[in-house]
Amino acid sequence: MPYLVLSDIEKRYGQFRALDRLSLSVEAGDFVCFLGPSGCGKTSLLRIIAGLDRQSAGSIEINGRDCSDAPPEQRDFGIVFQSYALFPNLSVGKNVGYGLKGEDKDRVKTMLELVGLAGSEEKYPAQLSGGQQQRVALARALAPAPKLLLLDEPLSALDARVRLNLRRQIRALHERLGLTTIMVTHDQEEALTMADRVVVMNQGRVEQQGAPFEIYARPATPFIAGFVGAMNIFPATLLPERRLRLGAMELAFDRDMAPGPVTVCWRPEDVTVGTGELTATVEGVEFLGPYHRAMLRAGETSFAADISANLGRQLGLAVGQELRVGLPSLHVFPS
Repeated sequence: MPYLVLSDIEKRYGQFRALDRLSLSVEAGDFVCFLGPSGCGKTSLLRIIAGLDRQSAGSIEINGRDCSDAPPEQRDFGIVFQSYALFPNLSVGKNVGYGLKGEDKDRVKTMLELVGLAGSEEKYPAQLSGGQQQRVALARALAPAPKLLLLDEPLSALDARVRLNLRRQIRALHERLGLTTIMVTHDQEEALTMADRVVVMNQGRVEQQGAPFEIYARPATPFIAGFVGAMNIFPATLLPERRLRLGAMELAFDRDMAPGPVTVCWRPEDVTVGTGELTATVEGVEFLGPYHRAMLRAGETSFAADISANLGRQLGLAVGQELRVGLPSLHVFPS
């Protein structure tokens, strides 16, 4: 039995429907990320799971129990917000112990050790960095030993290096404690690196869900293709005999689909350089550390290609240079 089951969840604000008959389930011990652009409904869904907001329709089961109308305190979860939400007038120890029944100094000490803040009980939030405050918030959420951990964009207010370290810590804690964890984020990299399963949302609905590699490598819709990772996206036409017309070019196409207008996509890293059926001219080059992102033009079509730094040096990559390139991995969607 899944730990969490959401059935036909709707959330309406007047005529606006923030969530539109959304259904999904989360297995016990899974780390699931709700990923999507601002306004897609992911935070509304998290707040409904927590009982902080009431759904307009639909039902919620947590650990086999109908919690559709249950208040937050009966749902057995810990939650961490983007803004930390610590009590500034309470010490770190009292913040962590706030949700415990009675004063349990041993539990507070254990939780602070767990998040790497041993010995910080007497400090106050203002004395800590942003990353440390978020770890205190995480310790407070974990202190009552909940079975469900909810994370509402917990890393978005932190700088890049702190964010990287903390996401590794959160993933390690999830695995160590065996918690069922749900995180809301708009950051694709966070979702792809931290989650067992990514649920991509768009306009109040689940657009696609699956393992991170599946979402990245096999996008189900043009929205997923454009939202998750970098992608070249163009209108095109499928022709008979497995050919595809893109601008003035014709390309081979290896799948059986009905001829007609389509949307064709490919990732910059899938472009092969040195072999292929196209001759392209370099229109621009960005150096991005381990790779170059080159803007190439073939016929009337300009597109991005990622070229490793080593290959870029070997080629002497420069504007105006001609390259032989191939497009081996195309995603094609009927228009």
